[in-house]
Amino acid sequence: MNKVNVFRLICVALFLFSSAGYSADEPVKKLQAFLKTSKSLTADFKQVLINEAGDPYQTSYGVFYLQRPGKFRWDYLKPFQQQIVSKSGKVWFYDTDLEQVTIKKLDESVGSTPALLLSGDISLEDNFTMESQGVDGDMQWIKLLPKNQESSFKYILIGLNRGSLGGMELSDNFGMLTRIYFSNVLLNPPIKPTVFEFQAPKGADVFSD
Repeated sequence: MNKVNVFRLICVALFLFSSAGYSADEPVKKLQAFLKTSKSLTADFKQVLINEAGDPYQTSYGVFYLQRPGKFRWDYLKPFQQQIVSKSGKVWFYDTDLEQVTIKKLDESVGSTPALLLSGDISLEDNFTMESQGVDGDMQWIKLLPKNQESSFKYILIGLNRGSLGGMELSDNFGMLTRIYFSNVLLNPPIKPTVFEFQAPKGADVFSD
């Protein structure tokens, strides 16, 4: 998994830790209500990477876990097995095929605005311009444009399905898109603490920044 794609996934998780401010726009209010009430979340996901020409070039499937404050986990199950686990300000990246673990700090180096959202004390309205994008199929879409001109991405699209998380799209400054579709979403389920514990497998190479 390349570094750019890893950054996108961290952005998704960090966004979900953010706090919500007030807005009179109904779709935005629904998004804010979802963020405010989401203390934990589990979901299956389908991730599609799309190149500058608009062509999908990689599709992955797996399971996503999130718990406030500051814990998330992406388990990629196919076509390749990989894990991204975050806890206590650190992120572990494990590539099963390469038997390689990389440990990084989850701080401003991940990206200015998304990383700061991890605290949960920064409102969306302080960092994003939010625009309703209407309804497409079963999902109501909200577009978030970062106010920080040095942000590593152009926008984030959030899709809500009946008030819950349905999908996300991230566009970076290189013209690449990441689309994530969520299914079997459970809001505020109990999650065992061991889900966010990572132990490097025996024999794996471990690199730490």
